[in-house]
Formats: sequence, structure tokens, C-alpha cells
Amino acid sequence: MASVYDVADYILHQRGNMSAMKLQKLCYYSQAWSLVWDEEPLFEEQIEAWKGGPVIPELYDRHRGMFEVSQAVIADRGRYARLSETQIASIDGVLKFYGDKTAQWLSDLTHMEDPWKNARARAGKRDGESCTEVINDADMAEYYGGL
Repeated sequence: MASVYDVADYILHQRGNMSAMKLQKLCYYSQAWSLVWDEEPLFEEQIEAWKGGPVIPELYDRHRGMFEVSQAVIADRGRYARLSETQIASIDGVLKFYGDKTAQWLSDLTHMEDPWKNARARAGKRDGESCTEVINDADMAEYYGGL
């Protein structure tokens, strides 16, 4: 299985430097749609329902304190060459639809969708409150599969 760093490396290779928030959201949507289209997770790292939307903590640790992220930030961990053709096709589908959206637009969208809202509800958290509840794969597969 690929890692979130492999996915991030591919996204940055395809789209160039981008804000940390946008990279997080594109990795989230890549995972979600892989669960629907490929019926398996793209990466094993968990996604948490932070107040700013879905975040993969391991990836966050690599870009903490940075506004813009480049491939160099994850070069020692991410190698998009490890991705299969099927995985690349799924990420390309995500980039085709979500890639030109702003980071704020993507964040706002995640706040309207059930996987993020359900995780925060399980944790008893309201908007604006810190939260580390995991967004589970089943919630993502069910929600996005129904769209």
C-alpha cells in the first residue's frame, strides 16, 4: 500500500507547490475516492477531523509551520513511483475535479460533508473546537459512494 507521502509527492509533482491546507484536502479526497472507485484505501495513515477540516497528522508533521509545501519537503519519504496505475488514475480523477479549487473552497466543502461532521459529532465537538477524532474509511466510502 502506498503512503500519504507517496500520494502527496504525486500531487505536488502534478500541480507544483501549493498551500499545506490544499495538499491536505487533496490527499483526503484522494483517499475518499479511492475507497469508492478502487474499493480499497490509497494509504494507511489515518485522517482526523480537525477544526480546519480533514488532516493527516503524519503529513502535517512534515509541513508544520509552512504555508507552502514543495516536493522537497517530503522528498525523503514520498516516491510517487511506488503508486500503481490504478492509484494514479484515482488521484488524477481527484485532481481533475478538485485540483483547481482554492484551499478555502476545499476546506469549506469538507465542513459540509458527512464524514467530517460525523467524526466530530462522535467526539462531541462543535465548529471551532479542536478535535482529533478519526474519520473512518467506512464513513468516507458510504458518503462518497452515494454521490
